Amino acid sequence: MNGTSTAPLRLGTRRSKLAMAQSGQVAEAVRQLTGRPVELVEITTYGDVSREHLAQIGGTGVFVSALRDALLADEVDLAVHSLKDLPTAQPDDLVLAAVPRREDPRDVLIARDGLTFEDLPSGARIGTGSPRRMAQLNAWARALGKEIETVPVRGNIDTRLGFVTDGELDAVVLAAAGLTRIGRIDVATEFLSPDTVLPAPGQGALAIECTAAAAPLAAVLAELDDPHTRAAVTAERSLLAALEAGCSAPVGALADLSPSSRLRSSRGYPNGAEQAVTEMRLRGVVGTTDGSTLVQLSTTGPVPVSHDDALALGRELAAEMLAKGAAGLMGERAH
Repeated sequence: MNGTSTAPLRLGTRRSKLAMAQSGQVAEAVRQLTGRPVELVEITTYGDVSREHLAQIGGTGVFVSALRDALLADEVDLAVHSLKDLPTAQPDDLVLAAVPRREDPRDVLIARDGLTFEDLPSGARIGTGSPRRMAQLNAWARALGKEIETVPVRGNIDTRLGFVTDGELDAVVLAAAGLTRIGRIDVATEFLSPDTVLPAPGQGALAIECTAAAAPLAAVLAELDDPHTRAAVTAERSLLAALEAGCSAPVGALADLSPSSRLRSSRGYPNGAEQAVTEMRLRGVVGTTDGSTLVQLSTTGPVPVSHDDALALGRELAAEMLAKGAAGLMGERAH
């Protein structure tokens, strides 16, 4: 990249409302950083056109491969992904140039009549396309002594919300970050505590990717990187990789850089912490989708957290979880 160039930078993005919103936010940050115009290049991925459930098509890379192909074909200069969609193995010819500051990583419930999860009646039908959410929601319901039916759903945010407003489902579970980015977080009836439902590894974070050959551009984009977010998601994804699980496996993980702090508001996590950060806690869960068995463990490491430290923390927790029987709970492993 020539520092004096005024040619537009081409940013590859999926076409969904959420993808366009988050890519637009990144585009504005890149414009301010480089002084160059940024144009969005809409790309359709396999995950966008397939109507199969993610657990059937494998999940790993289905929202990513077309964007990466466009980068390598020089059709775009950079691409923006939801980090939780990225396969854990990084190709040598591509660079994860920046992981901006993370949005709220939690899941939220959107239920009829403003209900919370505990208020939902036994037999309630809850929509989610995520085996991870199914496992933890069913385990939570069992702990409450009631049964729920988790219903596999696909589609964009509006489609999923429509299942509730149309009365087809009693509730759906979505990522808080996505609703926030499209200005719809007000529809949430409950923020689900990570103590009960751990998010997907990398949930709430974005990934800005370019080719390894575009080293000058990568160096500029690196200014958008948030070191705390990168350390956290590196640990979470290291756990996922060590479990040899794909992003459609029933695995939840969250690295928390201020474990002694409490959630002070529904909007404030994880940036509402006031205490000094002295360690990073990594929590992980693997479970059967019916919620009958969960392996849930945590470990901690000191801060500041280097890249190697974060990788080691994830591997350490994965080894403990595998020793407790996690491998047998994931079904067929996705690579």
